[in-house]
Amino acid sequence: MELRTIGYFVAVADAGSVSAATQVTHVTQPSLSRQLRQLEKELGLELFTRRDGRLVLTPAGAQFLPAARELLGRADATRAAAAHIRAGGLPTLTVAAPAVTLNDVVAPFFATWDADDPMPRVQALDAADEYGALDRGADLVIGTRPPPANLARMRVAALPVSAYVRSGHPLAGRTEVSLDDLLAHELLLPTPDSHARRAFDAAAERSGLPVRLTEFSTSHVAQAVAAAGRGVAVVSDDPRYGLEQLTIRTASGEVLRIVLHAAWPPHHHGADQLAATAGRLRAFVRDRYATS
Repeated sequence: MELRTIGYFVAVADAGSVSAATQVTHVTQPSLSRQLRQLEKELGLELFTRRDGRLVLTPAGAQFLPAARELLGRADATRAAAAHIRAGGLPTLTVAAPAVTLNDVVAPFFATWDADDPMPRVQALDAADEYGALDRGADLVIGTRPPPANLARMRVAALPVSAYVRSGHPLAGRTEVSLDDLLAHELLLPTPDSHARRAFDAAAERSGLPVRLTEFSTSHVAQAVAAAGRGVAVVSDDPRYGLEQLTIRTASGEVLRIVLHAAWPPHHHGADQLAATAGRLRAFVRDRYATS
């Protein structure tokens, strides 16, 4: 059974006769009739009967017609998708990123998209193998490690890892805190597989000072416990629970940050669109967080 033959059946059903359908299909009447008989044989159905000189759908043909139209519609959509892909377009776009980045950066970015943009998809990133996500179906990765040299890349942002305290905490009312001062307090941190934790651990190790901390599986919980007055949450997501946000300064005076990189395969059929999307994300983060 070929799509072409299904199209002939629909054309004859719409035209009401083989001779009228030849004007649409540009196929001779004998050939069209032969194709319809072959289709009926393949399906094991009688599709037409003749009444008053016209072809009329049998009950079986009437039931089969909607399925035939749906099949042709899907075929047209498939051809259109293939043409879109050949032109470098992306009907869908899958972004892989850390969970916090998906929630606080990628999801708000998707909220600015319109009907002309691809349908977005997301993957949670494996922190141990960030750019391996490109081999697992992702089109674009937002990672914190510098991408391998074989990938196209763009620095998207440098987002702060902040300290969050509730009103009344000894650090409340300040806009920033040195890492040395911060380490004098009980800290509430995400687990070591998070990017914020890795950035904090690297800075704390360089300071050589002891750390008192409690780990939480999510940064949301760390903030919730900070809101209960049990310590200082050190995370990279947006503030919650009415907490005050403090910039953390390392021993060198730099702001403690996570650098985000966008990376994609340079030979991806939609490489130009992926580069443009990364550029839009960079501009979005800059405007949203007033950072670079």
